[in-house]
Amino acid sequence: MLIAYARVSTELQSLNRQLDILKENGAEKIFQEKITGTKRERIELNKMLDCLESGDVVIVAELTRLSRSTKDLFEIVETIERKGASIKSLKETWLDTTTPQGKLLFTIFARFKSI
Repeated sequence: MLIAYARVSTELQSLNRQLDILKENGAEKIFQEKITGTKRERIELNKMLDCLESGDVVIVAELTRLSRSTKDLFEIVETIERKGASIKSLKETWLDTTTPQGKLLFTIFARFKSI
């Protein structure tokens, strides 16, 4: 299943641009919320992570919608991978663990995180 996550930081901001992009790219289910990305405890993000199954692909319009820190990003992606799912950013095309090249790039970047 192609599952998407969309987020804006405040109630006054619109999710419409992200939702349009995600739908155009085949999202079957979209988790969306209006909350700052600096908070790791985000209800819809956690729901999305909990529902993932092996073979699912998570798409985001851009990585800043998923995470505001590198550490948090790597933790979220590692959670997705542990579930047997993959992730793809539509803006940052280097993050696409649905391909062998994308998995390799993510592994290299993750290795730098631990140095």
